[in-house]
Amino acid sequence: MSTEIIKAEVRTEFGKGAARRIRREDKIPAVIYGHGNDPVHLTLPGHATMMALRHGGANAVVELDFDGSTHLALAKQVQTDPVRRILEHVDFVAVKRGEKVVVDVPVVVVGDAAPGTLVVTDLAAIHLEAEATHIPEAIEVNVEGAEAGTQIHASDLVLPKGSVLHTDGDALVVNVTTPAVSEEPAEAEAAEGEAVEAEATEAE
Repeated sequence: MSTEIIKAEVRTEFGKGAARRIRREDKIPAVIYGHGNDPVHLTLPGHATMMALRHGGANAVVELDFDGSTHLALAKQVQTDPVRRILEHVDFVAVKRGEKVVVDVPVVVVGDAAPGTLVVTDLAAIHLEAEATHIPEAIEVNVEGAEAGTQIHASDLVLPKGSVLHTDGDALVVNVTTPAVSEEPAEAEAAEGEAVEAEATEAE
């Protein structure tokens, strides 16, 4: 797995005012911590960072280039402006090649279940352990042709080689069921019939 290299600058100014100045320059404040080292506060290029995180998915691993060397880092928390959808801050944790990390990986349902069924995703992500540079972007659950009553648990998932499930194996991930039939129309018709009957009685 290749990683994106991002040129970073070590920053010494902190606080909301400094963060606003950084964002006005189309840059992003960030921090990297881990392996017993003191946190290092960084400034990252806005566009390059956004593209690297988008390409890497929910658990993007990048190489941060600062202080004359590159540092492998896993994105742990990404803060995004809810209105403008721009990155506001990124927390990274330092990792090493071959190191195992425990992360949440999204579940993606593929395929079409049997006609007349409803596919319900009970677990949007699973907890698993994988090598830092081999974290799957998503775990696919194939429901092609699945009949109502089919239940897929965490232990049924097919994980990439080297990954270890940390979610309880009995946890329900996907449930194929029959859509509930609403009784409201029938109740409405009955109420309407009672109203008509009452009007007829009054007219008599």
